[in-house]
Amino acid sequence: MRAASVAYPGRDGAHSAAACDRLFPAGAELVSVPSFTAVVEATSEREVEFGVLPIESSLSGPVNETHDLLYDSSLSITGETILAIRHCLVGPVTVELEQIRVVRSHPAALDQCRRLLAAMPWATAIAAATTANAAHEVAQAGDPSEAAIASERAAAAYGLTVIVGDVGDHPEAYSRFVSVAPYTRLDRESDGWRTAFSFVTDHAPGALHRAIEPFGRHRLDLVQLVSRPIPRTPWRYRFDAVLAGHPLDEVVSETLAEVGRLTRELRVFGSYPSHDSLV
Repeated sequence: MRAASVAYPGRDGAHSAAACDRLFPAGAELVSVPSFTAVVEATSEREVEFGVLPIESSLSGPVNETHDLLYDSSLSITGETILAIRHCLVGPVTVELEQIRVVRSHPAALDQCRRLLAAMPWATAIAAATTANAAHEVAQAGDPSEAAIASERAAAAYGLTVIVGDVGDHPEAYSRFVSVAPYTRLDRESDGWRTAFSFVTDHAPGALHRAIEPFGRHRLDLVQLVSRPIPRTPWRYRFDAVLAGHPLDEVVSETLAEVGRLTRELRVFGSYPSHDSLV
């Protein structure tokens, strides 16, 4: 059987590459692309069969870029996995922290390592497309005064040294990754199922309460509810949500239909088996 082609953001050593191994245990042809946007474009244009993106951090919450890209695309979530994230400070050689003047990493990783950065006020934090990209940039520069916050896997991939291990603010950090494709799954390979959707209310008093009330009345668990701004209408928001249940379950389909009548827009963008184990 031919392996599926899967795009992920960043270079070898990216956390998303490790997520690909979990989401496609039978093996896949991995295609690294430079950004989250490139993953969505490659998958939407069917240059690859699937894309893999981070969508939630146990520390910093939703990955806004992924939420917005999925909302603006025709892709659906088809699977999820959770990975333990262990950040390390890596560089060309082992040096004292006082010698480091630049720290590169993805913005989410920088946000999750605030204590380290606060202890290095002389260093400038610079955002990179992914943690693996940051490691690659540091390796290319070969400057001992530059370091990256990345994984041990990325350090090994680019010949870097771990200067300090486990530099995250919290000893246990996890990220949820999703696979996306240009179709919606409706099979039932497991009992636990998630349905992802987005809705826009009338932005009137009580509108949000009216929109989510049916879920409580029908005893459906909303496992996630986040708000995102609507760029073309300043100070107005949409709501991205995930519920526990299959879209073809009668109670789920009836509840979503009811919510659709109570909102200005409702869009389902994925159904997939749940994966709550922390690895």
